[in-house]
Amino acid sequence: MSRLPTLTLYTRLGCHLCEQAESGLRALDYRYEAVNIDLDPVLKARYGHDVPVLALGDRVLLKGVLGRGRLSALKLQLLREVQANGTP
Repeated sequence: MSRLPTLTLYTRLGCHLCEQAESGLRALDYRYEAVNIDLDPVLKARYGHDVPVLALGDRVLLKGVLGRGRLSALKLQLLREVQANGTP
């Protein structure tokens, strides 16, 4: 089981970069919730054309092209943070 926190992936329908990001997240065993920004005017105004955006709470971790290389590097960083903070 992953020790990583559940992340939020801000997406929109028909976004090929969003689909690529979801594929990479699944392949690397991330826990995430996909949120369609077009269903929320506040999120749509905040993220607009920046999707996909990967966030942990209010902290934006990555945006744009989220290939497996970037996602792998982020996973290592997050695992180190979890270990340093002593959280399960």
